[in-house]
Amino acid sequence: MDNRERVDVLIKNGCVITVDSQRRVIEDGAVAVKGERIVAVGDTSALASQYCADRVIDARRKAVLPGLIDAHAHAGHAMLRTIGGADGDAWTDACETIYTRASDETFWEVESHLAALERLKAGVTTGVSLLGGGNSIMRVDDPVYARRHCDAVVRTGTRSIVAVGPSRPPAPRAYTRYTADGSATREIDFDTMYEVCKEIVDTCHGDANGRIGIALTLPVYAPQHYPEQAAYEPEFRAQARQYMALARERGLRFTQDGHRAGTLAFAHRELGLLNETSFMSHAIDLTEDDIAACVETGASVVHNPSAIMSIIGRCPVPELIDAGVNVAIASDGAAPDRGYDMFRHMWQCMHYHRRHFRDPDVLPHGKVLEMVTIDAAKALSLDDSLGSLEAGKLADIILVDLFKPHMMPMNMPVYRVTCFANAGDVCMTMVGGKILMEEGRVLSVDEGEILERVTAAAEQMLERSGLRHLLDAPSTLWRRSHY
Repeated sequence: MDNRERVDVLIKNGCVITVDSQRRVIEDGAVAVKGERIVAVGDTSALASQYCADRVIDARRKAVLPGLIDAHAHAGHAMLRTIGGADGDAWTDACETIYTRASDETFWEVESHLAALERLKAGVTTGVSLLGGGNSIMRVDDPVYARRHCDAVVRTGTRSIVAVGPSRPPAPRAYTRYTADGSATREIDFDTMYEVCKEIVDTCHGDANGRIGIALTLPVYAPQHYPEQAAYEPEFRAQARQYMALARERGLRFTQDGHRAGTLAFAHRELGLLNETSFMSHAIDLTEDDIAACVETGASVVHNPSAIMSIIGRCPVPELIDAGVNVAIASDGAAPDRGYDMFRHMWQCMHYHRRHFRDPDVLPHGKVLEMVTIDAAKALSLDDSLGSLEAGKLADIILVDLFKPHMMPMNMPVYRVTCFANAGDVCMTMVGGKILMEEGRVLSVDEGEILERVTAAAEQMLERSGLRHLLDAPSTLWRRSHY
């Protein structure tokens, strides 16, 4: 008679990188999963003698990691990769045109499927997606777009925090709705945007047993960098009061995209936007007052090392960490020139800051792994349930194949995961105890069907927007040092 406790899944014989409080790396480790939670993490011999499982996964020559967390990206962007070539202004203008006047419900659904698929195959089990972007152009004229986005994530099986809020001033803005009967364009003011955001919170927050969360967002007020914004300061102040009241009432997280020198201090002292549930993105060229505002409030910073804003300026990540600020790494994906491969962004982060300081000791490998796991979970107020492999936490687990030429020899696993691995090395992704991808094959949805739908939706997007010319290669693509 087998007296061992029965669990659903036992992952054994792997190199378990726990990112737990002791930062244990268990060379011959195992993880036991029952239902949606981890019940034990330890040596294979110990767990094999204690547990029997309906499914045993042999993780020999593989790293076992907590699911990666991407703390800042944009819904919609996965359909706009490379459009406009090197012309950043053309790409931003295309975002505004497509998001407000050339996208329908199917666009937002299939883009969400596409992003969730890419994340799933790259081991990203939790991702943040602002519902739009390209200089704060949000799809908040009707709650149906957020609903379709969330439905696609739910079907794929991953976790998502969807951030909604108003488009940047001025308002009203023209939004076009497509139906079977044709299209209609209407002017949407800030009051309507707010009511739509409230309805999104009411109908989507907490979906799929908590796998879907809604956060609130506002455009960053930065008149010192964008002087035209000064004319809209009353609107920024009114929205800050309105949306933060909603965040407090509903217990919602708050995020912003595009902070830079001076804006975090203003957001805290004048607008009251920073607290321990706030996670603020980019944060380049920060002042001492900006850093002090994060320390004072417990707000997190989200660093996007592969983003264009990190070319324009530098997020002072080592300085923030040394000051006691929690910092996460994110993709800012999936356009115009980057995707959801968090291994790439870890590597980019290390080399970006080491080059700045001319110091190869900056940002140890374990720290950058923390920044896409437990630190990212803390930024999203999820570190009690995600971000590490520990008993009681949700079973979001990935396997990374270490037995490949570019990952050899078989030593120093944390270094190999952060320096040499890429999204294609993820061979299993589990979310909440459910295996969604195994040996590169997605089990939750039909990947081929989704890619066919993406192709059709992209063609329709280009036709409606009149932007097909932005796919033309620029004349300066070849034989030059600059575009």
